[in-house]
Amino acid sequence: MCTADRGRGPYLWLCGFVALLGAALLVYSQTLAFTWDEGFHLLAAQLIGAGKKPYLDFCFPQAPLNAYWTAAWMRIFGESWRLAHALAALLTTGAMLLAADFVYTRLPVSRWRMAAAFSAALLTGLNSAVFEHGAVGQAYGICLFATVAAFRVAVAAKYHDGAGLPALAGFLAGVAAASTLLSAAAMPVLLVWIALRKRWKKAAAFLAGALVPFLPTLWLFARGPRQTLFNLFEYHLRYRIVNWPDATQHDFEVLISWLDSGHALLLILLAAAGLLFVRAGIEWREGVRSEFTLCGCLALAIGAEVSSTHPTFPRYYLLVVPFVAVLAAVGFYGIGTRVGGSVRPLWPTLAFGLLMAFGCAKMLYDRRDVYTWRDIEQVARKVREVTPAQAPLWADESIYFLTRHTPPSGMEFGYSHTIGDLTPQRAAQLHILSESEVKRLVEAGAYATIETCDLDTDFIDSLELPKLYRQTAEISDCGVYWDKVHP
Repeated sequence: MCTADRGRGPYLWLCGFVALLGAALLVYSQTLAFTWDEGFHLLAAQLIGAGKKPYLDFCFPQAPLNAYWTAAWMRIFGESWRLAHALAALLTTGAMLLAADFVYTRLPVSRWRMAAAFSAALLTGLNSAVFEHGAVGQAYGICLFATVAAFRVAVAAKYHDGAGLPALAGFLAGVAAASTLLSAAAMPVLLVWIALRKRWKKAAAFLAGALVPFLPTLWLFARGPRQTLFNLFEYHLRYRIVNWPDATQHDFEVLISWLDSGHALLLILLAAAGLLFVRAGIEWREGVRSEFTLCGCLALAIGAEVSSTHPTFPRYYLLVVPFVAVLAAVGFYGIGTRVGGSVRPLWPTLAFGLLMAFGCAKMLYDRRDVYTWRDIEQVARKVREVTPAQAPLWADESIYFLTRHTPPSGMEFGYSHTIGDLTPQRAAQLHILSESEVKRLVEAGAYATIETCDLDTDFIDSLELPKLYRQTAEISDCGVYWDKVHP
């Protein structure tokens, strides 16, 4: 199955290099890593830890496994965004190592094997989208690791009898899909890969393994089928575009945004070269071509799925990066072995690494004025200072998480306020408050304190909060209002 010995010195250098990249990602996770959407993921994990159930007790339009995973770790080590970020960084590093290891163990020319494996690690770990979002409190880290691990185990299953490895591959693919449906396309691709080898028992084992990570979802469906279906499907099909009147144009701009990204262009061009080298090369061992073909199929399937999400976002494409990086590393290897001549692999690899590092540094520079958790913690301190422990609070999800203040029913997911066509009974069942209902509650003085970082939106302006509260403070461009005029 492998052409390279993992126990030798060069492989240890590869592991050390991946560990170095992982350490950089871990440092970033504890300092600058932040995205607004991770607030409601962390809040969901906190609510689960308090005994509440997603869908049934609060609106959470995501697959639930990552929230349960994070809640379990928080029960052990305490509720902290730092913990969630560290877990994501370690899992992303694991995906990086699995991709580099696959390249290292498949390439036949030893002189360029290490250079190609290093390039796979660089293309994955220093990809700007992976570095920026692979270490935040969302499902990207666990999904990256689980999909790459499922691919590796499915490939390994080809060389072994028995149902254990196919079941494990199905389980890992299920973990990814049960954490975010953005990766669900990997499951049928891997299933077809196993089934085409006329290993029907292995295919059945794959399906059985894939079912296990969905047991929490199935349990929630049994308890509340309408709520579960709404959160997993109906919200995304009908309501995600409520705030995006130009969603189609937005999606088109995202689809062509790779033209402006050096990292994306490099990945695509090298991956295309890699596929050509795999098809044309005669030095590949039997079966290796099909493994790289599977890698390409996974990239295409997941890429097609995230492209069809409406609206889609550039960060979604990080889920295809490890698979495209493997093919791109083969392209780097093919170019090096065919036109490199007497050139030592060290120098093009160093140049390659510098190019990726500068691209990642540019991403960090562009984020220099973006919010971090330190900014949100300042806001949370003020909210905690002016809000009694049991008083009703309307705040952003990240503030609920940091202050450990239980949100009123319907306030757990802020984007749900844009849904305005539900009957009162249906809205209550789904734990959703429309903007009109929120406005009515605000004007009635239902909230002791209001905190929002959406100060420039028409909805917040329409509330005229400075007229309803005597005390206001603006911290990190977020507003905090307390001391109601009419208590």
